[in-house]
Amino acid sequence: MSESTSASAAAPKAGERPELKRVMGPGLLLLFVVGDILGTGVYALTGKVAGEVGGAVWLPFLCAFIVALLTATSYLELVTKYPRAGGAAVYTHKAFGIHFLTFLLTFAVMCSGLTSASSASKAFAANFFSAADIDAERGSLLMITSLSFMALIALVNLRGVGESVKANVVLTCVELSGLLIVIAIGVWAIGSGDGDTSRLTEFNTPSGESAFGSVTAATALAFFAMVGFEDSVNMAEETKDPVRIFPKVMLIGLCATGLIYVLVAISAVALVSPEDLNEGSTPLLKVVSAGAPGFPLEVFAWITMFAVANSALINMLMASRLLYGMSHEQVLPGPLGRVLRKRRTPWIAILFTTLLAFFLIGYADLAALGGTTALLLLCVFAIVNVAVLVLRKDRMEHKHFRAPTALPVLGAILCAYLASPLSGRASADYKIAGWLMLIGVGLWAVTWLLNKYVFKRHAEFDPSHIDPSGPVN
Repeated sequence: MSESTSASAAAPKAGERPELKRVMGPGLLLLFVVGDILGTGVYALTGKVAGEVGGAVWLPFLCAFIVALLTATSYLELVTKYPRAGGAAVYTHKAFGIHFLTFLLTFAVMCSGLTSASSASKAFAANFFSAADIDAERGSLLMITSLSFMALIALVNLRGVGESVKANVVLTCVELSGLLIVIAIGVWAIGSGDGDTSRLTEFNTPSGESAFGSVTAATALAFFAMVGFEDSVNMAEETKDPVRIFPKVMLIGLCATGLIYVLVAISAVALVSPEDLNEGSTPLLKVVSAGAPGFPLEVFAWITMFAVANSALINMLMASRLLYGMSHEQVLPGPLGRVLRKRRTPWIAILFTTLLAFFLIGYADLAALGGTTALLLLCVFAIVNVAVLVLRKDRMEHKHFRAPTALPVLGAILCAYLASPLSGRASADYKIAGWLMLIGVGLWAVTWLLNKYVFKRHAEFDPSHIDPSGPVN
């Protein structure tokens, strides 16, 4: 075959999307998975989880890991069956073909990015004052800092950010180092007899509530720490032999982060009482201070700030780009698709998402924002677990991972349960999620009316035309 023939064969045909360069091997993919999962959740919400369940704080993280693992098997079947960049919205669209459902799911993913970024802003502010050794008990100072940080994120977003796998490797190492410091301090303290391991089996349940109810309520919140694994499916087109390596790498990454979270929770409650952990927004700083008084807390605070700042930036990037994509799909108002002439960044979408984030920061506390993120994604994951069963009707010529049928069924049931009021989830989570989704439906309705009666056009939402990247915590 001649060179010209080879080149023409490799080149994409008209109307086809060109293939991305496959540069990621197992090592880089593993760091990508771990990096997406690690972040704000465990750094900021360990204390809030302890407040729900008491000394057995490790148990909700373990339960959240199991639910995430079940859902991960569904994602593995889908990403190896359709090894191209995709996400929950793409898989839902393939399974059900209901455009409004696809829109709702995409908007829910976008909203989860906003709530995750807003929680990261609050965590950043709390750790900023700890790093600067400033007493900021007044809520107004924390609020101003959180809003200022979000405004800075918007400016960076407007300027344009080039993301790379190499940058993700550095950020992952920083985030991981902070958690390994906590684990090392916990192991040292417990081994020296300074830790109180008797707390690990204590359940401090509210009056009239069972231990089971406390654990499920805490799991519904702890699930925020596990989100991010699903985002790795968007790297399918840039991974070498994704059908073969994706299942092993994702499962290893999930198990590694699950183990880290459980060890961090054990270290935390062995060194600091659940009541003290639940006070404030810097629980792991208290653990480091209690277990290693000589350790420079400013260093750990900066590590935490670096971790949550990265989460906030990535999530706000994702949210604005999803709005931009939905606008160009003509299911959201056209102005959201406008870009800056020089920077080529979606400035109206960025401003809109930033205003929503300002509202969230001012309206909700850290636990409510984390809980809302988990709520939105649990709804998304429940649908994905059902979609994988519906798509079994599609037969592929190539071999791919196939999850045992019981796993997506169990995953759908558990995700739906943790998203329901039966789990003991706080009512604030439903209020925040409801208002956000109401805004989305309102924008969709306005756009639908304009398309039908003003522009005389019919828009059918196809999520494969936009970047469906999900949130990281």
